Amino acid sequence: MATKTADAENTFLTDIQTLRERAKKSLEDGAVTPAYEGDVKTTIELLQTVVATEIVCTLRYQMNAIAAAGINSESIAAEFAKHAQEEQTHMLWAAERIDQLGGVPDMNPEGLTTRSAAEYGHAGTLVDMIKQNLVAERIAVEHYRELIRYFGDKDPTTRIMLEKILAQEEEHATDMHDFLEAHQGRPFL
Repeated sequence: MATKTADAENTFLTDIQTLRERAKKSLEDGAVTPAYEGDVKTTIELLQTVVATEIVCTLRYQMNAIAAAGINSESIAAEFAKHAQEEQTHMLWAAERIDQLGGVPDMNPEGLTTRSAAEYGHAGTLVDMIKQNLVAERIAVEHYRELIRYFGDKDPTTRIMLEKILAQEEEHATDMHDFLEAHQGRPFL
């Protein structure tokens, strides 16, 4: 009787022969197998927004790193440059995931800001740049949380990638918040 229960609990596993037969079919689909529960087209479209957002954030942080001026600007410029590198890494992860799903990442500069969740911003005072980056990071945090909920268990690979990105975006937001407090003081509650 215990054997039947154990067998019944394991019925979700596909036998190896069936897995081998499925793997030999639809080779043009690459990593996308019949077990993929997401909608490939929608996933690629959503990841295109991630690519655009991360490109815009990379460019904004790079511009800020160059334009930063004033007291303490050197250390903040270095942080901006570090964040630019991390944002570029996020973009590459999303672009590679699009490729795995059979799409082509859209890195065309034309229309980039309309595809991005974040805005590019402008050079201003150091505090202005910190505020713009904090706003952009808060947008990214909310956007990625929504995407993570959307993908759930339908596409764990994309969800896990976005969770890694989200963790770094939250760190970036905390860094910008700390800089803002250092320059403006802690707000009264």
